[in-house]
Amino acid sequence: MFDTLIESNRTRNNKRAASVGLISIVIHTAVIAGAVVATWNIGHSDTRVKADTTMVFLDQQQQQKPPEQQPVQLDVPLRGFQTVVAPSEIPTDIPPINLQEHFDPKDYSGSGVEGGVADGVVPANGVYAEAIVEEKPEILSHPPLQYPELLRTAGMQGRVVIEAIVDTSGRVIPSSVRIVSSTHPGFEQPAKQLITKALFRPGRVHGRAVSVLLSVPVEFTLHGP
Repeated sequence: MFDTLIESNRTRNNKRAASVGLISIVIHTAVIAGAVVATWNIGHSDTRVKADTTMVFLDQQQQQKPPEQQPVQLDVPLRGFQTVVAPSEIPTDIPPINLQEHFDPKDYSGSGVEGGVADGVVPANGVYAEAIVEEKPEILSHPPLQYPELLRTAGMQGRVVIEAIVDTSGRVIPSSVRIVSSTHPGFEQPAKQLITKALFRPGRVHGRAVSVLLSVPVEFTLHGP
């Protein structure tokens, strides 16, 4: 009977060992399969460089060059002369005659401003009027405007219009400064000092710097505390 009990116990132990071994094999198989699948996905990941496909459309109108500015034409011709241009090709026939065309030999005297006419406008004492120059004087720099303290305290604003001659160097001739209009006498002296010490781009006629009688407004404005 003792031998029979020992033999029965050995049979149970063998069955338990077989069951444990089978579970171990299943677990190891699952682990190995998971590792293989993970390795496979890593090996086949997309390693290509992704490029940005944003497209930029350029406006062709912006790339076109701006139209060239045409030279300014004077409404009033200046005292001067015309230039005779020799033809590059000698005509073989008689050119048409315009009986309405006026010819004045004085226009070809060679004196005055090139492009002008004999009976054109003559600048007074070599000073041109602002209205007849091709390029008007433009202010380039000036000292700070000194606002009268009493008028500032009173909260008064004003405007002074000054007439002055700007010479060919862009400077104002001090003796030519004149007050045309003013909203208050206290603004006049600071306005004169500003214009007298200002620097202008000189006016031009046919590309040549000339002296110009210019009218300049000077504004006195309060911008708050």
